[in-house]
Amino acid sequence: MPAGERGLRPELNNSPHQRRAPGRSFLTGRRALCAGLALLALLLAGLFVWRQPLRAWLVNLSGEKDLLPQLKALGDVSAGLLRPAVQTADLTPVQFAGVNPFGANVFLEQEVEPEKRELAVKLAADAGFHWLRQEFPWEDIEISGKGDFWDHKFDHSAWDKYDHIVTLAEKYHLELIVRLSNPPAWTRRGGNATGTYAPPDNFADYGDFVAIVVSRYQGRVRFYQLWNEPNIYPEWGERPVNPEEYAELLKVGATRARTADPNVVIILGALASTIELTPTPPYGLNDLVYLQRLYDAGAAPYFDILAMQGYGLWSGPTDRRMHPRVINFSRPRFVRDLMVRNGDAAKPIWISEMNWNAVPDDIPDKRFGQVSEGEQAQNIVLAYQRLQAEWPWLGVANVWYLKRATDQWEQERKPEAYFRLLTPDFRPLPAYDALATYTARPPQLGRGFHQEDHWALTYEGNWQTISDRLAVLGQYRRSVEADASLRFTVDGRQVTLIMPPGGTAHPQASVDGRPIALQPDRADPARLSFRVPTGTHQVLLAGAFAIDGLIIE
Repeated sequence: MPAGERGLRPELNNSPHQRRAPGRSFLTGRRALCAGLALLALLLAGLFVWRQPLRAWLVNLSGEKDLLPQLKALGDVSAGLLRPAVQTADLTPVQFAGVNPFGANVFLEQEVEPEKRELAVKLAADAGFHWLRQEFPWEDIEISGKGDFWDHKFDHSAWDKYDHIVTLAEKYHLELIVRLSNPPAWTRRGGNATGTYAPPDNFADYGDFVAIVVSRYQGRVRFYQLWNEPNIYPEWGERPVNPEEYAELLKVGATRARTADPNVVIILGALASTIELTPTPPYGLNDLVYLQRLYDAGAAPYFDILAMQGYGLWSGPTDRRMHPRVINFSRPRFVRDLMVRNGDAAKPIWISEMNWNAVPDDIPDKRFGQVSEGEQAQNIVLAYQRLQAEWPWLGVANVWYLKRATDQWEQERKPEAYFRLLTPDFRPLPAYDALATYTARPPQLGRGFHQEDHWALTYEGNWQTISDRLAVLGQYRRSVEADASLRFTVDGRQVTLIMPPGGTAHPQASVDGRPIALQPDRADPARLSFRVPTGTHQVLLAGAFAIDGLIIE
């Protein structure tokens, strides 16, 4: 008997079961090992059979194209589950969110020949863009001194080309997002010594310029962005960024703009996504920290739309990792969370600049990441698909950029050159062609709350827009004919129609041509719901009825 068994009770020492127990344990362990190996073999076989769906799922989760980064992203996402969930308030009504999302940044003021300026606008329209984000540089309009709007170098009005840009936008049925920034040197005592982008010494000078521009284009331009990237160097000059100073500048500019045109819409200076916290050059401040300080400084009443940059950098648009110190395409969700926590959920986010960098291999500067031209084209389309399907609080996303007037950036071997959709000689690149194809598709409603004026809704017949302070965001739409209809494409499982105050008439509804019954909500009879199968479906509402919004779940 082995020494280890001495001292056991005699009845256990003499038990036949006890004597066989070691062999049984060995067999049991071997069987468990075999079962584990068999299970692992089945798992590996399953992964092999389902490797393509699995890889597609990982791409959709991580935005990464290679397996190792995908597996790392899987771990990152798992770790992110331990952090508090962001609050995006997807069912909150948001003004200026249900607009056509397709926008492009343009440099039309740099096109010397008016014919080239028009060709650029035409190609933007041909690609399906609705918005042109165009800077009206203060230094290029009020050039030499206060109240001087004459270009003395070329002896003509400094307004000429900007008047032409506004006219071209109207001709091709596009809307302008006008960015007002870049003060002239005369606005600062030290001229450009403190930086060509530094704010003016007297904020009232900026207010005067804003008022003049808004007054000149009243009824023709409605959306103005006041400043750009005030949270990073060098956009606030050769000095530390200052949220409180920008909040005061914003207040002055917005107040003067709204006095000049009560219908104007003010866009916050686009925040650059950054994790910087540097008090010394290069100055920069984390966008989330900067935004909170703006709220603390009382800036909320002075902007209608929050703007931010939306670059994907090193991962694709489906990257769902959420970490405040990681910059990826999901960052708008952090910004939205901060807006919700500050009671600003009724405002939308617009992306001022969005793209992936198709920099060639022979250019060493890869600071913006690197994709092929084909991947760039694919990513831009996927980005628009995601923001329309998942982010009902996000309105316009402006691609950076349509084209430059010259090849200076290419000659200087700058990676910035390779965000373009068109070469300087107007040659379309794959991203341009991909967008032209995608924007031609019928729009559809993703999940969330959508206003009755959402761009994806098609009204047929005679409809009226009714102002009512009890309605959601103050308005609703009402048909005045029995044969009027409302059509839309939906991707969801349930559709809820929000009827206006006092609305009792119910429409006839059909999905993919098949009639369906609308079910009133027991707690709120003004809400009518119906279920739809998984996937994309065509909805038709017909008859004399009114509508105040929709919820897709």
